[in-house]
Amino acid sequence: MTAHGASREALAAARERLDALTDSTSVDAAQLAEELAAVTALLDREVSLRRVLTDPAQAGEAKAELAQRLIGGQVGGPTADLVSGTVRSRWSRSRDLVDALEELADTADITAAQQAGALDDVEDELFRFGRIVSSSTELRAALTDRRATTSAKSELLRSLLGGRANATTERLVTRLVTAPRGRSLEAGLESLSKLAADRRNRMVAVVTSAVPLSDAQKQRLGGVLAKLYGRQMHLNLDVDPAVLGGIRVQVGDEVINGSLADRIEDAGRRMAG
Repeated sequence: MTAHGASREALAAARERLDALTDSTSVDAAQLAEELAAVTALLDREVSLRRVLTDPAQAGEAKAELAQRLIGGQVGGPTADLVSGTVRSRWSRSRDLVDALEELADTADITAAQQAGALDDVEDELFRFGRIVSSSTELRAALTDRRATTSAKSELLRSLLGGRANATTERLVTRLVTAPRGRSLEAGLESLSKLAADRRNRMVAVVTSAVPLSDAQKQRLGGVLAKLYGRQMHLNLDVDPAVLGGIRVQVGDEVINGSLADRIEDAGRRMAG
């Protein structure tokens, strides 16, 4: 999420509290994610409640105590403590609190995958699922149909991902599809991929080539990009024969074109000019 003012500081503090919790071997990160997602859904529905919990006129301790009373018996101690600490902070907008809790839930699930040694799989599966959705108008329409019930969408995703993808991937995508909270499916998947990369302080590069890259090429490209951007780089690899040769690399909003097709197009533009 993009936070401003007081919410930026509150979000940074919430992220630190989550890291401290998930660093403990006694905390089940997957359970924490599930419970945080439930609290997110509650506050997303109950507008008046989230306004009370983010009211700047109320003392932070009073808001924390209210949160403990409301959810203390419904979730585990780590979740209740994390939510209480989060509402104790000052938020610029009530919606920022819900956005933050949603991010914490997703990050906790991604942390669970990291602890299980499955983060690479989750990153790749999120990327592949995004590619499948973008290439199928019918599937995208089914997953974003506002008339479809939550159970129908969940069942569709279960048929697509169940047994084929990591359980964390299935949970993340199901939450996104059934509770998009105003986000497009593409934006939500991109956000999840970024969270997964940030978890290991890596950036994501989408690499499109005419033919699959060899292991040596992938290693060399990853090293070059890491030096260029000063951070470890995770490569999401895609094959597109239309590239004609070379590669196309996108890191965030920046595109590095090295494909033959792009060079032909540039030459044509120069000739036309």
